Amino acid sequence: MLGMIGLGRMGGHMAERLLKGGQGVVAFDLITAAIQDAVKHGAVAARSIEEVVEMLSPPRGVWVMVPAGPPTEGTIATLADLMQPGDLIIDGGNSYYRDSRRRALGLRDRGIAFLDVGTSGGVWGLTEGYCLMVGGDRDAFRRLEPIFQALAPAPDKGYGYVGVAGSGHFAKMVHNGIEYGMMQAYAEGFELMSAKEEFELDLAQIGEIWRYGSVVRSWLLDLAVASLNADPKLETLDAYVEDSGEGRWTVQEAVDLAVPLPVISLAMQMRFRSRQEQPFAARMLAALRQQFGGHAVRKVR
Repeated sequence: MLGMIGLGRMGGHMAERLLKGGQGVVAFDLITAAIQDAVKHGAVAARSIEEVVEMLSPPRGVWVMVPAGPPTEGTIATLADLMQPGDLIIDGGNSYYRDSRRRALGLRDRGIAFLDVGTSGGVWGLTEGYCLMVGGDRDAFRRLEPIFQALAPAPDKGYGYVGVAGSGHFAKMVHNGIEYGMMQAYAEGFELMSAKEEFELDLAQIGEIWRYGSVVRSWLLDLAVASLNADPKLETLDAYVEDSGEGRWTVQEAVDLAVPLPVISLAMQMRFRSRQEQPFAARMLAALRQQFGGHAVRKVR
């Protein structure tokens, strides 16, 4: 039986998929309703992290699925004080790989194994399965492999051991950086077609054509078409795009290693631009053109 801490949208779906795959789950979350939902699918409820550990038989395995940063740090520190040599902690969130390396070393000194599992699949993972990039203790991976097989799209695909501690989260970081670039390319292409008003293009129809046989077909394209079918001009959305942090880490790593990542870096910058109203740089450009050439400018109303 596996302990699961963190039953947010993704964690809850992962617990449900494990249960459907015949795996036992002891579930805990700070939100009571999330625990109750997991219980409906067959999980055993725990009222605290301490109770999760108490309800598991050694050697224990606990999967942490909480936000990166302080929430993950605190949860793993609490577990480390409760667990025993031979136990295992899994971090399936989007933690920074350097943090995962540090945590693995600290836990190893206590005799506790650690796996950092880069997890992709989002809200569709429940039905489609999750992509799992596993780093850390190889023996621990082998012991928990049935868990990964239950979560993956199939027992022989979509998961794997990628290397030492930190490598799983590093692979997921790069995965998300690539995702930024792909999303930006789709967004720009659809914007260009939208701007060609004389053709009155049906963007959802064209996207649907591209979904079959095209070299640009992908799951992201499927999602783009679904969005356009629901809202053809995307008029219900603000042009404001957040970033999860992994795109920033990818670009920072590229600088550290002197590896050029122009597409991913620009995609990251475009997310910053989406959050600005009247960006200063654009106003400076207007001011400079007026100064050296007397070009007309638009004043703020």
